[in-house]
Amino acid sequence: MTALALDIGATKFAAGLVDPDYTLRGVRRSATDSDDPWAVCRELLLAVAGDIPVTAVGIGSAGPVDVPAGVTRPLNLPRWRDGFAIVAHVQTLFPGAAVRFAIDGACLVLAEHRVGGLRGVDNGLALTVSSGVGGGIIADGRVLTGRTGNGGHIGHIVVPGDDTPCSCGGFGCVEAVAGGMSTVRWARAQGWTGDTGAELAAAAHQGDPVATAAMARAGTALGQAISSAAALLDVDRVVISGGFAHSGAPLWEPLRAAVARHARLEFLDGLTVELSDLADGATLVGAGVLAVEADSGNARMAP
Repeated sequence: MTALALDIGATKFAAGLVDPDYTLRGVRRSATDSDDPWAVCRELLLAVAGDIPVTAVGIGSAGPVDVPAGVTRPLNLPRWRDGFAIVAHVQTLFPGAAVRFAIDGACLVLAEHRVGGLRGVDNGLALTVSSGVGGGIIADGRVLTGRTGNGGHIGHIVVPGDDTPCSCGGFGCVEAVAGGMSTVRWARAQGWTGDTGAELAAAAHQGDPVATAAMARAGTALGQAISSAAALLDVDRVVISGGFAHSGAPLWEPLRAAVARHARLEFLDGLTVELSDLADGATLVGAGVLAVEADSGNARMAP
């Protein structure tokens, strides 16, 4: 069998071949072309596949999505916000291949559950904290996907008392408060002059008061959202990945303090919150899991 994985992100696309043990090979990445995203996907997939007959494709996409319809509507891809039939388009490239499709958060939690920090955990939550905030849920050993496939969208839990506008159209979403891009915007509005989340974290480590306040604001919001989700879902462990999640103590100390303050129910006493040990590309690994398990007939996604 030959399985292929595709990750549709807000700023870049990635694709690779997947071995039965979920190892990725021949990974290629391309910057998103907002004028013609499908042209980027098509070229990437064909380049990775080469002359090898493809028997299964797993697709992980930024959301929202409509999994039953095979349609993606990423908030950060204007050409696709009204809906793009990604499954049908991929099937035209690889006729006869099994194509499975999920939101990026579901792929993330699949990767953590099979080869990452949620191995052996039947009830857990995986988050990605990068330019935005996403997540996925393992419940009783299966990925919880919801009615349309958008289950686990923790980035749109509302932060208490915050009314920051979010790209979804709502206000006060944790993504709008704690995502890397949003945190940088807030810091710049307070007078900080840097440009990136990495620069902001470095400034906070050096004691810059605005950067420190920005990271504390983000970490607290994440801790509040995690506490709410953990109480709702009764999970054992939370694993966090993503570039902004690697900001260190300025983010993690307020995050852990917020969890300690809010996650007080007795059944949450054993809750652990950890940084993922998966390298960058966990969503692509999860898309590979989709492909491999589609090819083998092993499907552990919740209906």
